[in-house]
Amino acid sequence: MADTIATPSDQAARRISIGFINFAHAIDHYVILIFPTVAIALEAVHGRPYAELIALGTASFVTFGIFSLPAGWLADRWSRRNMMALFYFGCGVSLLAAALSPTLIVLAGALFLLGMFAAIYHPVGMAMLIEASKARGRTLAFNGVCGNLGVALAAGITAFIAAYFSWRAAFALPALVCVATGLAYLWIVPDDRHHAAKRKSSPEVRVSKALATVIFGLFIVIALGAGLAFNIITVALPKIVDERIQNLSLEQVGWVATMVLIAGGLAQLAVGRLVEYIAPHFLFAIVTGLLFAGVTWSLFVTGPMLMVALTVAMVGLYGQVTVNDMVIARYTADAWRGRVYAVRYFLVFISAGASVAAIAFFHSRGGFDLVLFVTAIIAFVFFASTLVLALLVAKPESRRATAAQPAE
Repeated sequence: MADTIATPSDQAARRISIGFINFAHAIDHYVILIFPTVAIALEAVHGRPYAELIALGTASFVTFGIFSLPAGWLADRWSRRNMMALFYFGCGVSLLAAALSPTLIVLAGALFLLGMFAAIYHPVGMAMLIEASKARGRTLAFNGVCGNLGVALAAGITAFIAAYFSWRAAFALPALVCVATGLAYLWIVPDDRHHAAKRKSSPEVRVSKALATVIFGLFIVIALGAGLAFNIITVALPKIVDERIQNLSLEQVGWVATMVLIAGGLAQLAVGRLVEYIAPHFLFAIVTGLLFAGVTWSLFVTGPMLMVALTVAMVGLYGQVTVNDMVIARYTADAWRGRVYAVRYFLVFISAGASVAAIAFFHSRGGFDLVLFVTAIIAFVFFASTLVLALLVAKPESRRATAAQPAE
């Protein structure tokens, strides 16, 4: 209904806002994944083992999760637009600090700040996207592709800059992009503080309190599974390529990893279309099943077939993000979405710190055979949880609207 009364200027403003949100998603995943590729270059610079260097990124992934909670709360209570501006400027300053770091300890501190500001995007950006968009399946899918392109390009571009310039330039150049975009965002996108009190306080689909409690418990498991699987695979991918495909330079490692990520990420566009024909909860189980199959397959192959297996895993890994967000949006009121997404991404990204530590721990004891085996177990639990969720919400009684309940 809102689209039928929206003026052309309102629609243009909405499209511009969505454009900035999509670009921010790409930037968010790109900047947080600069360090895993830089860590390979730092092995030669500092003469330290990979397991020790990659652990320096733990703080950034921990703050990436923790600070999503206050970010979502502030966005709902203050201004989503201003929080997004803070995201751009904060990431830019943190990247510059990383580029100028004189020691590894200072670098770890800069990565801590980067994770803190990068945490803003997901609870705030997703709430803004749901509010601005009416064609949720396609819009969320395209937004997911933007984020996944950020993931995919991080390895290749970072490796290229580090190889031809320096590892410091790999942080400094994206910093300039972040600051410039932040200035443009403040100039073009108007403040939205006056909208906070007008947001809806009831969800699209209501369920009984008992079912809501079960769904909430499942989403805790799902969020943790998604976070662990996503971060183990994306953080470890450059090193998996480096170890299991022989005779590649750093730049070639980066671009092979990029190709795998792009091939998997583009499948998310198909997921955005499929959700118009397949119920989101069933599609959720299908894509997490692909993730489990791909990770399990990767245990038994090397060389080019390993890349095929990892691509299958990426299709599931990326596809689940879009469907996950859609399912949450159906059961969450707009006035609370920032906080609900904050809780989800807190769980997803707090597990990222555990993921980096797990890579270091298991790699030092059994290489990537052990890392991938543990990831396969996580992927199975993730898949089983989504399957149970699909069976629960598919029941006729779960689809009936109940009496109006308080937003809390």
